[in-house]
Amino acid sequence: VQLQASGGGLVQAGASLRLSCAASGRTYNTLHIGWFRQAPGKEREFVSLITWSGGRTYYTDSVKGRFTISRDNAKNTVYLQMNSLETEDTAVYYCAARRMMDSGSYSWANEYDYWGQGTQVTVSP
Repeated sequence: VQLQASGGGLVQAGASLRLSCAASGRTYNTLHIGWFRQAPGKEREFVSLITWSGGRTYYTDSVKGRFTISRDNAKNTVYLQMNSLETEDTAVYYCAARRMMDSGSYSWANEYDYWGQGTQVTVSP
């Protein structure tokens, strides 16, 4: 499985961006897809996850109510709609996929099996 993230850019605070994670591979529709981000000098942190069916979604507290994750399995793509962006959202955003789902470990980066390259999101004041 290969993942490719796109959609990042430079925006002002309060603006919106939509990130896309395009996947290739026959098993895509069975994978749970997550987004992580890493700001300069900080550890990679979990942002959001959507299960393979789209039936369950998870978010880190700081993005709840502002970000929405969704997937279009017909297009092998997962989206992260980011609204009301804040300067603290500035980071490189990565999409990742995992075969097994455990509601207790959805935010653990080491539980993900596949990673895409990052896309830079920069939010200016």
